[in-house]
Amino acid sequence: MASVQDRWRRKDPATGRLVPTALDGQGLRYRAQFRDPAGRQVMKAFALKRDAQRWLTDQTAHVARGTYVDPGAGRISFADFYAEWSSRLVWAPGTVLAMKLAAGSVPFADVPLRSLRRSHVEGWVKAMVNRGLAPGTVHTRVNNVRAVLRGAVADRLLPSDPSIGVALPRRRRTEAAMRLPTAAQVGAILEAADETFRPFVALCAFAGLRLGEAAALQVEDVDFLRRTLQVARQVQRAGRDQVEVRPPKYGSERTVFLAPGLVDLLAAHVARECPEGGWLFRGSGQEPPHQNTVGHRWRTTTSAAGLVGLRLHDLRHFYASGLIASGCDVVTVQRALGHASATTTLTTYSHLWPSAEDRTRAAAQALLAESCGLDVDWRPTAGR
Repeated sequence: MASVQDRWRRKDPATGRLVPTALDGQGLRYRAQFRDPAGRQVMKAFALKRDAQRWLTDQTAHVARGTYVDPGAGRISFADFYAEWSSRLVWAPGTVLAMKLAAGSVPFADVPLRSLRRSHVEGWVKAMVNRGLAPGTVHTRVNNVRAVLRGAVADRLLPSDPSIGVALPRRRRTEAAMRLPTAAQVGAILEAADETFRPFVALCAFAGLRLGEAAALQVEDVDFLRRTLQVARQVQRAGRDQVEVRPPKYGSERTVFLAPGLVDLLAAHVARECPEGGWLFRGSGQEPPHQNTVGHRWRTTTSAAGLVGLRLHDLRHFYASGLIASGCDVVTVQRALGHASATTTLTTYSHLWPSAEDRTRAAAQALLAESCGLDVDWRPTAGR
């Protein structure tokens, strides 16, 4: 039963009367007590009765809501909890590396969970900013560490997540950060690429494949009659010179519908480079190409084309922008790019879709043109 008792006065067994008793040196007169969900008696002493009652009310409310955390819990350090917690989870290899990097970068690894404060997280974020880490990197690391802290909250080792409300560096708007190559630039890159690398570039620009997806293609993944391509795997670096073939990112398995011209380009490449099947592109020996190898060839090609600062991944944005400009809806673009959800597609490319104002003007112009017998693209000019 929950109660607040006056430690200054106790009942004399002989007389039954309340008599004064000695207090400790801190003058803690009132003792609040209750039973936790496990049936254990929990007590805490206070100097003032109102503080004891406030604490008791708060604790019993947590018990009623199912959010109670044992005051004795949370002795485990952040690092030790991460080691135990992460061993229970099923992660892709890339997630394992990202989580280990984030958890290993915190300066509060040895701090007990119950001693973690928001100031610990704020100091860590400030240190990353001072080191010059990109805002996107800071956001990613904080989100990964936040997942650990939420795991501690779920395990009743923390009453709440101390990272909530921590200010993070502002990221650039998607439309400002994204670089879209023009069709002329893509044409110049294809022209500068050697004949073995040109199909790789074309798959990124006209099928929207990621680097790892294109590198992991096999001849059997291309259906030349139906003009489709199956994305069924990806290449990830497993060391400086080694690669590992893994399943693609979650939700990225997909069928890509190929342009006839791209099919012809791939057919010529297969006849010339891999007539017996196997990997569509090769790195050292019989393995698919390493990310570093592809990156070197990309930089060499763009330099020859007189272009600086373009990434191979920008070709994927080029492909997406082309689909959107052609009137493809969100779900169509999502499936073509292998995004896990339409939300991801909208978050990345919403600025490329025509706005309501654009559609309103186009619809009004179509009505005007139909009514006046004019071309849809007609524009009034002075004196007309």
